[in-house]
Amino acid sequence: METIAGIKYTKNSKNNKRYVRVDLDMYGENQLLEDFLDLIEIEICKNEPKKPLREIIKEQNQKRGISV
Repeated sequence: METIAGIKYTKNSKNNKRYVRVDLDMYGENQLLEDFLDLIEIEICKNEPKKPLREIIKEQNQKRGISV
């Protein structure tokens, strides 16, 4: 496999690729990278409990002492 500048793979004890390190100085402003990281975040959070937006707004307003 060819190497890509600014991208490094770390392998586990079985020599399987396990981690990818991305040089953010080279790729930090890349929209595809940002989209990829957003998808990872979504995947991590998908099983968390959900709350209606109105409930979140109400809680935040109460924390800030704002009455509506």
